[in-house]
Amino acid sequence: MAVQINPSILSADFARLADEAQAVKGADWLHVDVMDNHFVPNLTLGVPIVESLRKATDIPLDCHLMIEDPDRWAPQYAEAGAGSVTFHAEAAAAPVRLAREIRHQGARASMALKPATPIEPFEDLLPELDMLLIMTVEPGFGGQAFLDIMLPKIRRTRELISRHGLQLWLQVDGGVSATTIERCAEAGADVFVAGSAVYGMEDPAAAVRGLRAQAEKATAAAPWACGH
Repeated sequence: MAVQINPSILSADFARLADEAQAVKGADWLHVDVMDNHFVPNLTLGVPIVESLRKATDIPLDCHLMIEDPDRWAPQYAEAGAGSVTFHAEAAAAPVRLAREIRHQGARASMALKPATPIEPFEDLLPELDMLLIMTVEPGFGGQAFLDIMLPKIRRTRELISRHGLQLWLQVDGGVSATTIERCAEAGADVFVAGSAVYGMEDPAAAVRGLRAQAEKATAAAPWACGH
């Protein structure tokens, strides 16, 4: 599966979001962190901003909902123009039904796991998803240090995906940078959310290209990618 780089606008200048979206040309998706100050201790943006961003960029939007009651709110983000909508396993009351509703609205359905949440209890749900997100920091704030203890979890998740023969994207989010992306790719991730490692650089588009090259090189040498 092809490597994908998703810059996170959480690290962008919120006063210039349209310009910041244009600054990462070449990115596969634009990652939009939605926080409600309940599920996580931070408050960011909501549906109106997603609707505005959709008009401001041709890059598809990857909305990560760190919110309570995603069963109620997630479909609205698909309706607002998100191409992918991620809800948290810890917050969803009916994850299978929610994934199907997101797909019904025309978006890709994704489920996220916080660092302490194991993947194994959700094995039977994987066929209902288009992507699984492994958080490599505690959700809520950008700029945190990568948690190396998540690498075995990424490997176990990739093994489950391969065992079931699924075409499921495996995303990592949190502390992804030039110093960590190769480890994530080697472990099995193929979709990478990068915030300050892109928007903290003088040339964000060049940063996207650099991260992609690193991830592609590590993936090509990874045992899990053999035969893909």
